[in-house]
Amino acid sequence: MFCAPEQSADKPRRRIVPLQPSDLDAWLDSASDAARSWVRGREFEAEPGSSIVVPDEAGNLSTVLVGFSADEPTWALSGLPATLPAGDYAVSGDFSDRTLALFATGWALGHYRFDRYKPGRRPACRLGVPEQLRERLEITRDALFRVRDLVNTPAADLGPAELAEVAAELAERCEAACTVVTGPELEQEFPAIHAVGQASSRAPRLIRLEWGDPADPPLALVGKGVIFDSGGLSIKPTSGMVLMKKDMGGAAHALGLAELVMRLKLPVHLRVYIPAVENAIAGNAYRPSDIVTTRNGTTIEIGNTDAEGRVVLSDALTLAAEEGADRIIDFATLTGAARVALGEDVPPLYSRSTEQARTIQDLSLELEDPLWHMPLYRPYKQQIEPKIADLSNTGSTSQGGSLTAALFLDHFVPDGVDWMHLDIYAWNLGDRPGRPAGGEAQCLRTMLEWLEGEYR
Repeated sequence: MFCAPEQSADKPRRRIVPLQPSDLDAWLDSASDAARSWVRGREFEAEPGSSIVVPDEAGNLSTVLVGFSADEPTWALSGLPATLPAGDYAVSGDFSDRTLALFATGWALGHYRFDRYKPGRRPACRLGVPEQLRERLEITRDALFRVRDLVNTPAADLGPAELAEVAAELAERCEAACTVVTGPELEQEFPAIHAVGQASSRAPRLIRLEWGDPADPPLALVGKGVIFDSGGLSIKPTSGMVLMKKDMGGAAHALGLAELVMRLKLPVHLRVYIPAVENAIAGNAYRPSDIVTTRNGTTIEIGNTDAEGRVVLSDALTLAAEEGADRIIDFATLTGAARVALGEDVPPLYSRSTEQARTIQDLSLELEDPLWHMPLYRPYKQQIEPKIADLSNTGSTSQGGSLTAALFLDHFVPDGVDWMHLDIYAWNLGDRPGRPAGGEAQCLRTMLEWLEGEYR
């Protein structure tokens, strides 16, 4: 996928030349008559997303022209791995390390295939990347691919126990510690997680991973790990259930960001918390109108068993705060309302600091790994305050659903903690270069780079 940028006599690099439309004429002026005629005859205009293979005078592939926008370099090369022949390539042109890294990120993502159940041919072309960029790109690629793989894996092969195994394997690779709470201890210590997961034949659990020097600043990542969401007794229709293997996308993202933090050795004391459950249907399933008492004593009236994610996160957030985290970031495929507001590509970011959230938003747009700051408008909290319990998991209105879900989670994080919530989708509905239909890793590159700015 990546190689050294320098070419040797026995392994020449074919050139990839990214061009903006305004650059095309200058390139044509410098090209041979044959290359100029070839490009003009095929009406290549260097529009973003377009490409053309240019042969040399012997008819061999020597150059690939790629159209791109300076504002959106990430996806310029992402369609090439699926179309180019095997071989080594190198970007030609005067580009900053930042732009080269974005080109290479898209190139890497263009290699992704989920082939666990249907093996097929993988792209066999490599891109020359400067040594100072290569290790980070490979680490990032590994983490993003792993997130996609986890989200794509059917629940039959990825239950709470299997998700715990994934966390344990990551911990072993990165010299971290992984513990799991289940059974009677879970019921006693984490009653909200137990309540949601008790109806499944696959026992719920709380997965906890810890890494780093306790003297370093504490950082907690929390991820919703609902490995399949039938809706519970408030059962979903088939159309609403078909993608619900992805409801553990928050857990996949928390593990993905943890992998990046650990492999890049950020100076933090990291803890990861994943409530892993299946929201199933059985005689002992939790019910609409039940009152669930959480780890910190807050009572929740269940308005709909299909709003289970915030219920299990309540106990995980409580533990993260109890263990001293002064910064908590949670990821969750929490609400359809977030998709109505911002669509599939742009997760809402809720934060207690407007300035911080806008800094992260600006960074996300620069990296083409978008998120969007949404307000924690506290007057709406009254919508989730029922008469007979402290909170409702649904509220009194269908409006502002992503915001009220964020306010629900906010209740479980003490004042003074720098808490952020990302309401992710973790899925591509259709195929695009570098972004195939299926599981997606959203805003992890953004959050990593922001964390590096905070802790390096």
